Amino acid sequence: MSKTKDGRALDALFATIARRRKADPKTSYTAKLLAGGPGKIGDKVIEEAAEVAHAGLKEARPRVVSESADVLYHLLVLWAARGVKPPIVWAELARREGTSGIAEKKARRQKKNPARKK
Repeated sequence: MSKTKDGRALDALFATIARRRKADPKTSYTAKLLAGGPGKIGDKVIEEAAEVAHAGLKEARPRVVSESADVLYHLLVLWAARGVKPPIVWAELARREGTSGIAEKKARRQKKNPARKK
């Protein structure tokens, strides 16, 4: 993986994950995760998200950093398994930029249930 220290590191990591898809699951953790499918990977994302949340509440900063890296890695593996490429997610984040999170969530709820007026 690249030694990039900014957001491009996620793109570099995703490229590494994509290459590992063809690796032997006996020797590559990434290949093993991908072979398990989205359900198993999703379980791992949930586990890692809980760990980073716990670290954020109760542990020192280095642990938050470490657990954050774990959750990002597993999320990227899930994207690879589902055919979601990082630029698609970056575009969605850009689309949301400058929009209140409250307004964005309200718009999503209304889109799901147009009769709802709250």
